[in-house]
Formats: sequence, structure tokens, C-alpha cells
Amino acid sequence: MLKIRGMLIALALVLFVTQVWVKGALSDTLSNGADKIVTGVIIRFAAGTTFVDVKVDQDNAAVRDFLSMLPLKVKVEEFAGREKIAYLARKLRAETSPGSDPEDGDLIYYIPWGNLGFYYNTAGIGYSDQTIHMGIYKASRDDLQRLEGQPVTVDVLR
Repeated sequence: MLKIRGMLIALALVLFVTQVWVKGALSDTLSNGADKIVTGVIIRFAAGTTFVDVKVDQDNAAVRDFLSMLPLKVKVEEFAGREKIAYLARKLRAETSPGSDPEDGDLIYYIPWGNLGFYYNTAGIGYSDQTIHMGIYKASRDDLQRLEGQPVTVDVLR
């Protein structure tokens, strides 16, 4: 009888330790965001009464790192008649993020300079391992221009 009781106590202890370990691992996963779905998230870039919404359509290290920085403020400026760019306070982790062949309406992250870019004129621009696709937007060139010259708040809309 004592042997059975000892075995039951040992079994209960194993079950308890396993339950604590599983709950701890689950908690770690939830706190670091690894299990959160990021595709479909809408990010709003807003300045005054103007806003540009970007739909995240990629799940990669750069997107997840960018989302972890929000909310933040950036300055949007024109670059080369092709895109509006905004520098981030720090470079994003992009180690496993695939390069891209940008199209008009893409929000990208350019690794060497650490900036975001709203492409509106991609004629002649091809694939680059250094250009990470982050999402898509449907704003006019005028809407993008209205973001310039004032602080732009970037945050998750939904």
C-alpha cells in the first residue's frame, strides 16, 4: 500500500511539474508575440487630418520588430521622385526577412539606411535583398505629400 501511495505521489509531482513547465512556456510565447498573427494588421500613419493606412501582408522579422516599436513618431520626406521615406530611431531586425521586388503602393524597409519607404513610382526598380516588403497602402501621392513637414504618428489601428 505504501508503494502504491508513493507511486501516486510521484505521478502527481510529475504532472504538477509538467503543468507548470507548459504554462511557463506558453506565457513566454504570448509575451514575446511569437504566436500573434501579424498579417492583416492595419498600421496608421497620421499627421493632422491626413492619414495613410498600411495593411501588413507579410510575417517576417522586420515586420514583427517594427510592430514592437509602435506607437512612434517619424518625419516623412520625399526621396528621388519615387518614394516618401521615414527614418526609424533604430534599425530593424531583418535577418530572416526576404528581399522584394517593390511595386507602387508598397511600404518597404530599406536595410542599409534603416528607413521605411512608401513607393509610388517603382519604374525601373527591381528585386533587392536589401528591400523588405512590409505591407500595402492605397493612398494618393497627394496624401503622401500631406504627411511631409509635420510629425507623423505611427500606430496600430487594428
